[in-house]
Amino acid sequence: MKTEPNIADPDGFYEAWIAAHEGLADGESADLDARLVLLLANQVGDMAVLLKCIAAARDADD
Repeated sequence: MKTEPNIADPDGFYEAWIAAHEGLADGESADLDARLVLLLANQVGDMAVLLKCIAAARDADD
């Protein structure tokens, strides 16, 4: 699992992600995020990496 920054323009990505939510209701926003997660997970494609990412995201609040 990559933990070092790996996006050439992280601010640009964040802005595009937030912009995609404009005008959406809360449920629509949640659906968009769920679809995005599934598309990105498909790009990763490695189950072991995906499981590590899930664990890291869940433990991030600890």
